[in-house]
Amino acid sequence: MFKRLMKFLFRLTLTLSLLGFAGLLLPRFILLLYGKARTFSVESVPARRAAIVFGAGLWRDGSPTPVLQDRVRTAANLYFAGKVEKLLMSGDNRFVEYNEPEAMRQFALSLGVPEEDIVLDYAGRRTYDTCYRAREIFRLDSVILVTQDFHLPRALYLCNMLGVEAVGVPADIQYYRKISRAIWHLRETLATFGAITDVMYAKPVPVLGDPEPIFPDAP
Repeated sequence: MFKRLMKFLFRLTLTLSLLGFAGLLLPRFILLLYGKARTFSVESVPARRAAIVFGAGLWRDGSPTPVLQDRVRTAANLYFAGKVEKLLMSGDNRFVEYNEPEAMRQFALSLGVPEEDIVLDYAGRRTYDTCYRAREIFRLDSVILVTQDFHLPRALYLCNMLGVEAVGVPADIQYYRKISRAIWHLRETLATFGAITDVMYAKPVPVLGDPEPIFPDAP
């Protein structure tokens, strides 16, 4: 009797574990398919008036990490190719000593992007927040998203679900270590589940404020 019970519990635990694992992987797989049809190169992406550049961390000295540098560099390439008119740099600035948008701006300036065509979003603490604020604060309804390939499907899903028609350009310019890529993809698997929950159920409202339209002439 005891052996039967233990065998039943083992099978039940294994089944539930497999179902839970599949439940995490399936949303990620769906979003990968969703993002693939909306992902382009710098050369082939349809032109939009603005690009959104997502924050990706800073070094201790306040300079952008290689991942963030690639995002800003890709956005600058879009700008110089005539694909966008403005770059919205969205990142975290909850603390005085941590200012992602300003670091992104400084790097974009060093690449030759004119200061008047760089807009900063200091409250882009999460991908969800950035997409939400792009519509509510900056009044954008059609954009190009710039981030790495591992993050792009979730960003595309969130922006499109939050009312910002988005296509994306991956910012994978340099080589990233395999262990780093594995960690990023694992984190995205978990974050994807959270993104779907936010859009369908939780619907959190991020930090907002007065509207600051990037294009006041837009309808």
